[in-house]
Amino acid sequence: MKQVVQNYKSGELSVLDVPVPGCKPGGVLVRSAFSLISTGTELMKVSEAGMSMLGKARSRPDQVAKVVQSVAVNGLPATYRKVMGKLDSYTPLGYSLCGVVEQVGAGIDDVKVGDLVACAGNEHALHAEVNWVPRNLYVPVPDGLAPRHAAFGTVGSIALQGVRQGEPQLGEVALVIGLGLIGQLVVQLLAAAGVRVVGADPDPVRCELAERLGAVACGDPGSAAVENAVAELTGGHGVDQVYLAAGGGSNQPVELAARLARDRGRVVDIGKCRLDLPWNAYYEKELDVRFSRSYGPGRYDPEYELDGRDYPIGYVRWTERRNLACFLDLAARGRVDVEPLISRIADFEDAVETYRQLKDGELKAVAVLFRYPGEAGAGEAQAPAVAVPAVRRGTAAAPARPSRSPVRLAFVGAGNYATSMLLPHLARREGVELSAVVTTTALSAANAQRKFGFARATTDLDAVLGDASVDAVFVVTRHSSHAELTRRALLAGKTVFVEKPLALTEDELAGVLAAVEESGNDRLQVGFNRRFAPLLREAKARFGARTGPASLRYLVNAGRLQPGSWYLQQGTEGSRFAGEGGHFVDTASWLLGADPVSVYAVAPSGNEDLQIVLRYPDGSTATLSYVTAGAPGFPKETLDLVADGKVLKLDDFVRASVHGSKRWVSSRLPKARDKGQSAELASFVRAVRTGGPMPVPLESLVATTAATLAVQAALVGGAPVTLARSL
Repeated sequence: MKQVVQNYKSGELSVLDVPVPGCKPGGVLVRSAFSLISTGTELMKVSEAGMSMLGKARSRPDQVAKVVQSVAVNGLPATYRKVMGKLDSYTPLGYSLCGVVEQVGAGIDDVKVGDLVACAGNEHALHAEVNWVPRNLYVPVPDGLAPRHAAFGTVGSIALQGVRQGEPQLGEVALVIGLGLIGQLVVQLLAAAGVRVVGADPDPVRCELAERLGAVACGDPGSAAVENAVAELTGGHGVDQVYLAAGGGSNQPVELAARLARDRGRVVDIGKCRLDLPWNAYYEKELDVRFSRSYGPGRYDPEYELDGRDYPIGYVRWTERRNLACFLDLAARGRVDVEPLISRIADFEDAVETYRQLKDGELKAVAVLFRYPGEAGAGEAQAPAVAVPAVRRGTAAAPARPSRSPVRLAFVGAGNYATSMLLPHLARREGVELSAVVTTTALSAANAQRKFGFARATTDLDAVLGDASVDAVFVVTRHSSHAELTRRALLAGKTVFVEKPLALTEDELAGVLAAVEESGNDRLQVGFNRRFAPLLREAKARFGARTGPASLRYLVNAGRLQPGSWYLQQGTEGSRFAGEGGHFVDTASWLLGADPVSVYAVAPSGNEDLQIVLRYPDGSTATLSYVTAGAPGFPKETLDLVADGKVLKLDDFVRASVHGSKRWVSSRLPKARDKGQSAELASFVRAVRTGGPMPVPLESLVATTAATLAVQAALVGGAPVTLARSL
């Protein structure tokens, strides 16, 4: 299929061939009929992409701050790879469309194939021929509403949510500053609610349009006409509400709002304009400044938008889905008329030229629609001991055979970790062929194919698992899918590299091992990369062999997650420690040369900090402090290993030292933090090519996973959990 994309680094726009997205449970596949260009938000993004690197930095100081923080924690080289990888990628455009349901995912019963739906979301309602849309981001289109009008649903919801924030009442007077697409819709919604509206915009054509659509009077913000109209309608008291629907860097809108609002009036920010509030003016009138967040309650909540968890109507009357349905109903009943807002309907294949004309000012438009091939049909269609599972290998022939050269690899998932920490090492490795990349979102597969040279990009996992030419499969998806994808790949006879964690529950771990037993295929590696880190390996070699028990202390200064991070979705993705704790358990076990026999864990009330004690067969102990409340500038990982009169110290993979009869200290000027990914991948590829032993024994991977999962049991039971080996 085809999709409109932009390279944020170069600013290049193109219509790209990408795989059709898969139809996941909890959503539907929608074939687009019309999609709407947001002449405000999208053009701002397009213009921003055309700036120099310095210009981009100045326009997004929030992102610059994140980069600075990442350099402090991860080092300059890793941060540079991550940032440039994001910049030099295709990004999607669009967030409002109407189309026909082409496939229905599991759990969906409110629409069927052939139904016409309006869709929302800047990750799901894209300018693309086909989109996967989750339950709460689509609604059926009312009978009689034209598809091109239903495509306004998302921007209509944005305007509607802004009006709701203003709490208008019959007979009030409102001022709408900015009469672009959102402003024109706000004017109509207010008029439909019995509010008299004054509009302000420097464009006389837009002022005339707003008056035709219900405004009492409109004029240039700097003219006396607007002030005179407000004075006449309000008896000199000022308007009850002001809606800021303007963009740009001028502070004129907020100054005008203060001047024309009544005492204790409401000012609602819907657009993205400059907000240097004149303190005296806002204080003296005690103005109520409110923000309107996009389509309404549910926006930016992954449990609502992705998992389909609705808010009870008794507590949240107007969610983003209900706003979407409400706006479509108003349009279907003629209370809102979007037809006069349509400046052009362009064929989808002309998307790049249409954007160019908008950006260069050749096309003066309020709203522009893309029309997709075949849209006419759409218009007519309307605490106890935890058992560590024993590894049992079946009698079936395992695929532990020397592979042909080159080694052919497939990736399932192409997110940030895969594209910044794994694929750069594999793409330049001699004797490796990147055969296929599989994702559920089409654009991420296309990005990975372009940047790393995959032979093909697809959303069809079964086809890749059934491809006999693929030697090994990398599972680099969200945590909740790791165990099932690993199980399927093992049963398909593939060598598997799965990023941590291997499993989130004991049942998932048992399922993976059942696949090993059934297939006889034990060719599995989990991405526990720290044991491969060159600095740590050298320090361990300098430390030498032990004769007595050891004491290991490992501080992980994990830091706080950004709001909205999918790591916070514990209901589906497991706890944060379950997701990444295996890294630290594996490192401790590798340094101590054994697997743990018991786990004890405590957590201070009210936060995610964990203190974990692992006990080993020879009496050694490892204390892991996994903390989220530490200083962000402090190193992320530090550890000390003490035994036999010697001390090994590691400082965040930047420096290491060993103190004993002789003292060794690593270089003060390391090239970068090397946490072992390159060496780990080299070992894995070598094992695939030669058919030799996997880099880490399967028994060790299972023991580490079981110990990580036992942390939760220890927290619940308040006592050490014995890791009993199954026979």
